Amino acid sequence: MRADARRNRDRIVEAARAVVAERGIDAPMELIARRAEVGVGTVYRRFPDRHALIAAMAGQYVHEIDDALTRAEAQEPGPWAAVRSFVMWSADQGRGALAAALADLPQELFDAMPEFTRVKSGMVGRLDALVAAAQERGDMRADVGVADVMRLLSLFTCHADLPQERAAHYLLVMLDGMEKRSDGAGKRPDGAGDGLGGAQEKGGARS
Repeated sequence: MRADARRNRDRIVEAARAVVAERGIDAPMELIARRAEVGVGTVYRRFPDRHALIAAMAGQYVHEIDDALTRAEAQEPGPWAAVRSFVMWSADQGRGALAAALADLPQELFDAMPEFTRVKSGMVGRLDALVAAAQERGDMRADVGVADVMRLLSLFTCHADLPQERAAHYLLVMLDGMEKRSDGAGKRPDGAGDGLGGAQEKGGARS
């Protein structure tokens, strides 16, 4: 692909991400073209249909999340700090709006994107390993699993209309609830429900 064609493609994807975050997954292609400052014909030359453009957006997004987890693993002092850092980055309001829009897509569309599925699966596996390491070190409560962390992310990314300062506050409160405390908090009382994620689910709490 020529350099100018690559630049046009990247501009279209970035514009599509912004417009979809604002208007939803059915945002007009004409609006995306205007935001990218290209003609509609240029959009369709790069992406023959809406699904092709959505796949490009989703692929870019999942790689960004995977890279963010890599940075958290490398930069934070321990596994629990890495989990917290990754969750806070992922739930940022701008990224959350796009995630909320992509969450409206039918599952069969994701099934047709093997690269998205591969990267997401690997990312979740690495996050699960961080959760296990944090629990092994006694930093994270034992009745929380990676499924709970993913649900927490879903909760905030799919409600991106929350005021940023309140969303950040609620997220920190929930993360604090996942941390194991020296007073014994973090052990589920007998008869308690499964909370954010069930122990019976894959990636749920470890015994």
